[in-house]
Amino acid sequence: MLHCWGCCGLVFSPYRMTVCERLRPQPLCEFVDQLDTARRLIWNEVTRAKCPVGPNSIEIILSEVSQMIAVGIDVSKDKHDCIIMDSEGTVLAGVFTVTNDRMGFDRLYQTICSVVQDLSKVKVGLEATGHYSYNILGFLLDKGLATYVLNPLHVNLFRKSTSLRRTKTDRVDARMIAAMLLSGMAALQPYSDASYHNEQLKSLTRYRFDKVRERAKLKASVSRLVTILFPELEKLVPTLHMASIYTLLSEFPGAYQIANAHLTHLKTMLHKASKGHYSKDKAIEIRDAARCSIGSKLSAKSLELKHTIRLIRELDAEIEDVENEINSIMDQIHSPITTIPGIGVRMGAMILAEVGDFSNFDSADKILAYAGLSPTTYQSGQLTNCYSHMEKRGSRYLRYALFNATKYVCLWDPSFAAYLAKKRAEGKHYYIALSHAAKKLVRLIYAMEKSGLSYSPTL
Repeated sequence: MLHCWGCCGLVFSPYRMTVCERLRPQPLCEFVDQLDTARRLIWNEVTRAKCPVGPNSIEIILSEVSQMIAVGIDVSKDKHDCIIMDSEGTVLAGVFTVTNDRMGFDRLYQTICSVVQDLSKVKVGLEATGHYSYNILGFLLDKGLATYVLNPLHVNLFRKSTSLRRTKTDRVDARMIAAMLLSGMAALQPYSDASYHNEQLKSLTRYRFDKVRERAKLKASVSRLVTILFPELEKLVPTLHMASIYTLLSEFPGAYQIANAHLTHLKTMLHKASKGHYSKDKAIEIRDAARCSIGSKLSAKSLELKHTIRLIRELDAEIEDVENEINSIMDQIHSPITTIPGIGVRMGAMILAEVGDFSNFDSADKILAYAGLSPTTYQSGQLTNCYSHMEKRGSRYLRYALFNATKYVCLWDPSFAAYLAKKRAEGKHYYIALSHAAKKLVRLIYAMEKSGLSYSPTL
């Protein structure tokens, strides 16, 4: 990012595609060398910002652009393909492969240092490839290199825009990533140490999400097995998924076993497991229902039920440990998001983890697009889609967190409840109205995180 040499202190990126890719001929992108075009484009950008600068300032900007060095890295499991190019498209270091270990990382850094004197001019780009990129990303950040994590979809679209060929290899991807950095199409903020360490919170929240989903499947299995072994039990208790019922079914996994159980033992066990909630009368009621039950006497299903309950209890303990770690991190963050009625620590942590650094987003609409909550529009000639649908191309975890958080916020906050009711009164479907409330919530969260202020109904 560069500061304009005017009175307004305008900050903008000089690495826009429309500027940089026209400075010098670049075979990769096949752009025309027109310095006047680049000068005019920068001047137009400055003019739109109403910044009183002169042509000399533009020459300074152009000179700084020309000093940029781009490092493109295609990340994979066992090796990484790399290339180093300058802003003119000149290859300083042809595509070379480094191993995914300390020796390979050191070789990459030494190669960069051998062709670049000023490391502050270096921009390193790599695709977001999940866990494969964690190690090399941490290494680059530790070395103080400006690193950009690019969306694979953007890289793919950029590759298609530069050529009609469908060629895709690791070496080509590395060149495309470097070309994207030079073009300015990767209009992102450099990946920061805060973003890197935010991965810990993201890892915890996603791990919890997967564990909760796994537990939900196991609970569904418990309901299925009880329907086979003791279908009458479900009508005798508020829910099967209680500690007292799990204790009962762990020891007596079926109507046949409960019917033959000693009443005193059954009463004592239920009274202790329910912390005094269930008395002797409930024990008698369950035993009598078991003696008249139509449940099957299948030992295999009984064994499956016992093991399923054991797995649920293990997951409960694991989820509790994860939630304790999340609570610890949230206590250090001191985010105002939890001051919004209806957003607890766990859901707030998931939203913060998926969004990451809010400074990477120019507006709340960008966060909506990242979550896949932006409406799509398709129009071509006389064809126009009648209904706009959400893209659903962003983070599914963020989309899940925002939708669930919106449900609870609309229940607990009067202003959001009134807004949801207003949208419903307009004839919108519940989920359509909820999506509007989610957009309102995103704008609220964005304003709070930017200002650091706690929730107020006036925000």
